[in-house]
Amino acid sequence: MALYAKIKETPVKVGDEVELLTTFMDADKVKKQKFEGIVTSIKGKGENKSFTVRKIGSFGIGIERVFPANWPWLESVKIKKNNKVRRAKLYYMREKIGRRATET
Repeated sequence: MALYAKIKETPVKVGDEVELLTTFMDADKVKKQKFEGIVTSIKGKGENKSFTVRKIGSFGIGIERVFPANWPWLESVKIKKNNKVRRAKLYYMREKIGRRATET
């Protein structure tokens, strides 16, 4: 009998454009929220694995959010586009402005 929770494998890679669906509690209601962006980094292994997703919000402001891979409220991870990148961390995307911020 296994005492540990099964580790979810998220097939994301750095540079992928993803669409994440998360659930959260607001008062007494369970709501769903969508977050779309580019995976800029992956950290950790196994159950400590997490990945950072960056999107461009209104007025061109960049928003980065870290998602644990085993987060129970992370409902689905949909990969919209696979981009070929040559870096493990895409921190240079923070300086990009406008349309260049969405291209890798």
